[in-house]
Amino acid sequence: MRKKPLTIPRTRVKTPLAPAAIGPYSQAVLVGDTLYCSGQIAIDPKTGHMKATGVEGETEQVLENLGAVLRAAGMEYRNVVRCTVFLADINDYAQVNEIYARYFSDEPPAREAVQVAALPRSARVEISCVAVR
Repeated sequence: MRKKPLTIPRTRVKTPLAPAAIGPYSQAVLVGDTLYCSGQIAIDPKTGHMKATGVEGETEQVLENLGAVLRAAGMEYRNVVRCTVFLADINDYAQVNEIYARYFSDEPPAREAVQVAALPRSARVEISCVAVR
Protein backbone atom coordinates (compact mmCIF):
# COMPACT_ATOMS: atom_id res chain seq x y z
CA MET A 1 0.00 0.00 0.00
CA ARG A 2 1.41 3.38 -1.05
CA LYS A 3 1.44 6.05 1.65
CA LYS A 4 0.57 9.64 0.96
CA PRO A 5 3.62 11.95 1.43
CA LEU A 6 3.64 14.04 4.58
CA THR A 7 3.26 17.71 3.77
CA ILE A 8 3.85 20.52 6.21
CA PRO A 9 2.43 23.93 5.33
CA ARG A 10 5.05 26.52 4.38
CA THR A 11 4.38 30.23 4.68
CA ARG A 12 6.54 32.84 3.01
CA VAL A 13 7.34 35.74 5.36
CA LYS A 14 7.82 39.14 3.75
CA THR A 15 8.04 42.62 5.24
CA PRO A 16 8.86 46.04 3.77
CA LEU A 17 10.71 46.79 7.03
CA ALA A 18 13.58 44.56 5.87
CA PRO A 19 15.33 44.68 2.50
CA ALA A 20 13.57 42.95 -0.37
CA ALA A 21 15.23 39.77 -1.55
CA ILE A 22 17.93 40.51 -4.14
CA GLY A 23 17.55 37.10 -5.76
CA PRO A 24 15.18 34.14 -6.06
CA TYR A 25 14.63 33.57 -2.34
CA SER A 26 12.32 34.60 0.49
CA GLN A 27 13.20 36.82 3.45
CA ALA A 28 12.05 33.87 5.56
CA VAL A 29 9.92 30.74 5.42
CA LEU A 30 7.76 29.56 8.32
CA VAL A 31 7.32 25.79 8.53
CA GLY A 32 5.14 24.81 11.46
CA ASP A 33 6.57 26.70 14.43
CA THR A 34 10.05 27.05 12.91
CA LEU A 35 11.17 30.16 11.02
CA TYR A 36 14.10 29.91 8.61
CA CYS A 37 15.47 33.41 7.97
CA SER A 38 17.63 34.07 4.93
CA GLY A 39 20.94 35.81 5.44
CA GLN A 40 20.72 39.56 5.84
CA ILE A 41 23.37 42.06 4.87
CA ALA A 42 23.43 45.75 5.80
CA ILE A 43 20.99 47.00 3.20
CA ASP A 44 18.87 49.89 4.46
CA PRO A 45 15.28 48.85 3.61
CA LYS A 46 14.25 52.49 3.08
CA THR A 47 16.91 53.26 0.47
CA GLY A 48 17.89 49.84 -0.88
CA HIS A 49 21.55 50.81 -0.46
CA MET A 50 24.27 49.31 1.70
CA LYS A 51 24.88 51.03 5.01
CA ALA A 52 28.57 51.99 4.77
CA THR A 53 29.54 52.78 8.36
CA GLY A 54 32.11 50.09 9.15
CA VAL A 55 31.58 46.58 10.43
CA GLU A 56 29.84 47.77 13.63
CA GLY A 57 27.26 49.79 11.68
CA GLU A 58 26.79 46.95 9.22
CA THR A 59 26.23 44.47 12.05
CA GLU A 60 23.60 46.72 13.65
CA GLN A 61 21.75 47.08 10.34
CA VAL A 62 21.94 43.33 9.70
CA LEU A 63 20.46 42.56 13.12
CA GLU A 64 17.77 45.24 12.72
CA ASN A 65 16.85 43.66 9.37
CA LEU A 66 16.65 40.21 10.97
CA GLY A 67 14.53 41.68 13.78
CA ALA A 68 12.06 43.07 11.25
CA VAL A 69 11.71 39.64 9.64
CA LEU A 70 11.29 37.97 13.03
CA ARG A 71 8.57 40.47 14.02
CA ALA A 72 6.78 39.93 10.69
CA ALA A 73 6.47 36.27 11.71
CA GLY A 74 5.29 37.17 15.23
CA MET A 75 8.63 36.37 16.85
CA GLU A 76 11.47 38.17 18.61
CA TYR A 77 15.22 37.76 19.07
CA ARG A 78 14.53 35.51 22.08
CA ASN A 79 12.93 32.98 19.68
CA VAL A 80 16.20 32.56 17.76
CA VAL A 81 17.82 29.18 18.41
CA ARG A 82 20.63 29.27 15.85
CA CYS A 83 22.59 31.88 13.89
CA THR A 84 25.22 31.68 11.22
CA VAL A 85 27.57 34.66 10.93
CA PHE A 86 29.50 35.08 7.70
CA LEU A 87 32.45 37.48 7.84
CA ALA A 88 34.48 38.83 4.95
CA ASP A 89 37.35 39.22 7.44
CA ILE A 90 37.58 37.04 10.57
CA ASN A 91 39.52 39.88 12.21
CA ASP A 92 36.15 41.67 12.54
CA TYR A 93 34.97 38.90 14.91
CA ALA A 94 35.39 40.91 18.14
CA GLN A 95 33.56 44.00 16.81
CA VAL A 96 30.70 41.88 15.46
CA ASN A 97 30.44 40.03 18.79
CA GLU A 98 30.17 43.31 20.68
CA ILE A 99 27.13 44.40 18.64
CA TYR A 100 25.67 40.87 18.44
CA ALA A 101 25.71 40.55 22.25
CA ARG A 102 23.38 43.58 22.53
CA TYR A 103 20.69 41.71 20.60
CA PHE A 104 21.24 38.27 22.12
CA SER A 105 22.19 39.04 25.73
CA ASP A 106 19.85 36.60 27.50
CA GLU A 107 20.28 32.94 26.61
CA PRO A 108 22.11 33.48 23.30
CA PRO A 109 21.39 31.03 20.49
CA ALA A 110 23.76 28.40 19.15
CA ARG A 111 26.03 29.95 16.53
CA GLU A 112 28.92 29.55 14.18
CA ALA A 113 31.00 32.29 12.61
CA VAL A 114 33.05 31.72 9.48
CA GLN A 115 35.18 33.79 7.16
CA VAL A 116 34.11 33.67 3.53
CA ALA A 117 35.84 34.80 0.35
CA ALA A 118 33.20 37.44 -0.42
CA LEU A 119 29.65 38.51 0.37
CA PRO A 120 26.99 40.14 -1.84
CA ARG A 121 27.41 43.87 -2.47
CA SER A 122 30.85 43.77 -0.81
CA ALA A 123 29.25 43.40 2.62
CA ARG A 124 31.53 42.68 5.55
CA VAL A 125 28.96 40.67 7.55
CA GLU A 126 25.91 38.54 6.80
CA ILE A 127 23.79 36.74 9.38
CA SER A 128 21.07 34.12 8.95
CA CYS A 129 19.04 32.46 11.70
CA VAL A 130 16.50 29.86 12.70
CA ALA A 131 13.80 30.76 15.24
CA VAL A 132 11.15 28.66 17.00
CA ARG A 133 7.83 29.73 18.51
